[in-house]
Amino acid sequence: MKHLLTFCLCQALLFSGLYAQDPAPSAYVAPTTGWEAFESLEGKFAVLTPAPMRQRVDTAQTAIGRLAFHSFICREGADMIYLLSYCDYPEQTVHADSSALLSEFFVATMDQSVQNAGGELVYSEDFLWLGYPGKQWRINVPEQKRVIRTKVLVVVNRVYSLQTVMSKGQSLNPNSQRFLESFRLL
Repeated sequence: MKHLLTFCLCQALLFSGLYAQDPAPSAYVAPTTGWEAFESLEGKFAVLTPAPMRQRVDTAQTAIGRLAFHSFICREGADMIYLLSYCDYPEQTVHADSSALLSEFFVATMDQSVQNAGGELVYSEDFLWLGYPGKQWRINVPEQKRVIRTKVLVVVNRVYSLQTVMSKGQSLNPNSQRFLESFRLL
């Protein structure tokens, strides 16, 4: 089970600063609300964002082999950050069809996220999206006056994580939900 926690490394890497690469161009047009459609053909996803996303790829040697963590970030002012990451795991380590393993994986990932953030878990719930299992949660980080909303989804052996990080005053910002709900597979 410990090797499954390597996904949490991805979340820690997301907070390591601004990314240097420019995002890939979008292949389709978002509604005319100021948000843009960002699409990653390699990542096989699309999502709406208020500004272009920047990409970073980090690799880590783990007990299950070398893993590449693909991370994307977008900022909306000083108080809103939108993050999306994905990682492909070797077969039989994380798989959308293994409910017992996934339950442990989601709980361990959520617990590690709370610990990494130094916050408190406010809520969590399991969900199914197009038949794929997922878990979402919210963490309040009182010392930093921040709120982190996370949605993790397993598609076959790929794990996607979407997050919004905002100041406590922005915690009811509808753009957080808009970003989290706009995720689509390509």
